Amino acid sequence: MRVFGIDPGSERTGYGCVETDGSRHRIVMCGAVSAPASASFSDKLFEIHRRLVELLAECRADSVAIENIFYAANVRSALKLGHARGVAMLAAAEAGLTVIEYTPAEIKRAVVGYGRAEKQQVQHMVKLLLGLPAVPSPHDAADALAVAICHVHSQTPARAMAGTASGLQAAATIVATRKATSWRRYRPARP
Repeated sequence: MRVFGIDPGSERTGYGCVETDGSRHRIVMCGAVSAPASASFSDKLFEIHRRLVELLAECRADSVAIENIFYAANVRSALKLGHARGVAMLAAAEAGLTVIEYTPAEIKRAVVGYGRAEKQQVQHMVKLLLGLPAVPSPHDAADALAVAICHVHSQTPARAMAGTASGLQAAATIVATRKATSWRRYRPARP
């Protein structure tokens, strides 16, 4: 299963695609879409839409997960963010993909285990979960990968494995063999 995550923003929109077999995740692509600072707002929105259409076609995702608006410094910021989310959702709808929305607290809880985790904790867990040598850059890309991981973790094993050759039997094996672990036992390697 491939999930394309989007962290919307009017200045820079992060994206990240994650592929999973139900137990292991791997990064397919990530980055950020931005337009020149001197571009008009409508040109920035057009660029976000155009690039996301290209990236969705290249990634061939099964679904799109997007971060929901939860807070904005002022009304103008909230409106601009809403426009960016709108063109991102339009790009996904044009590609015929299901769009699922998650709040920041849901994303943090799915990735870190705590809904009020700091941004650095989320980025570090994205790095660990995807087996990356460093935190994805820019931070918008790491946030988009977290959104995709959140969606992957919110799926039941049977739903996550439904598109694979072994289907439900493989999902049952994963559930039966998975041992409960805790992120609290993680200790970073000493340099």
